Amino acid sequence: MALSAFSSSFKLFTYALCLLVLFTTSSCQQLSANFYAKTCPNFHSIIKKTVTEAVSKETRMGASLLRLHFHDCFVNGCDASVLLDDTANFTGEKTAGPNQNSIRGFNVIDTIKTKLERQCPGVVSCADILSVAARDSVVALGGPSWKVLFGRRDSTSASFSAANSNLPSPASSLRDLISSFSNQGFNAKEMIALSGSHTIGQARCTVFRNRVYNDNNINSSFARSLRAKCPSSGGDNNLSPLDSSAKSFDNRYFKDLISQRGLLHSDQELFNGGSADAQVRTYSSNAKAFSSDFASAMVKMSNLRPLTGSRGQVRINCRRTN
Repeated sequence: MALSAFSSSFKLFTYALCLLVLFTTSSCQQLSANFYAKTCPNFHSIIKKTVTEAVSKETRMGASLLRLHFHDCFVNGCDASVLLDDTANFTGEKTAGPNQNSIRGFNVIDTIKTKLERQCPGVVSCADILSVAARDSVVALGGPSWKVLFGRRDSTSASFSAANSNLPSPASSLRDLISSFSNQGFNAKEMIALSGSHTIGQARCTVFRNRVYNDNNINSSFARSLRAKCPSSGGDNNLSPLDSSAKSFDNRYFKDLISQRGLLHSDQELFNGGSADAQVRTYSSNAKAFSSDFASAMVKMSNLRPLTGSRGQVRINCRRTN
């Protein structure tokens, strides 16, 4: 076989392989650091400025934007499906159990999209906005940065059922967490690093009430302080910080777990005499290791099954399809 013919055959084989694995590798995804270099060169500065202003106004928003990205990517990939509003004949992901009265920050994404549509109409996808906003939120709160590639497109559908089944519950056991993240291609170490996102933000009483009244692996004074904020009935929306320095992205989350001060049951499961204990100890004493591993895991998460090429669309309004 001539060299040129062999090369053509190999390219066809590679393309077929990409289709077979549903674009799950970066080479198949066609994502690029320079995707908007000519079509919207100022897109990142617009996102960063808007995110920085939002987080400065309300620190909690940093955690909310990070969580939006996570809740998007874990449900059929990073395709901005989480942003779609319900309609008369369509039920999206916002009202699924893990999302209802929980995920927020949609107004910040709307503001970013409006600014980008003025500057470069129909160019920057909502999925790419989510990926950059998550990174810039972490940076705004003192956390690590990481390289984001671009070229994701937006889905024209969402999955209520997948949102209910794919997203881990605050009542999850360690085994459940390992399984949930493994289903998305993450190993246990990456799961622990990504769980460190709970070093920022707050949670509602309704998701930690059972822990503070019924769990045994909880610091007694910590439990008493939380009961004052979260009565056995009522006060469902009362907020408590996810760690003792919830306005800064640091490794305090892991230190709190060692002292049995994890807010959620699923948090404390990472340090409860199980296989995750050693990694929690490592991150609690080595902030640089946590930051590095978290950044690497976020790169991997942001590349979960994106729509590229002619698949999906670039939504003009992130809340609805074109």
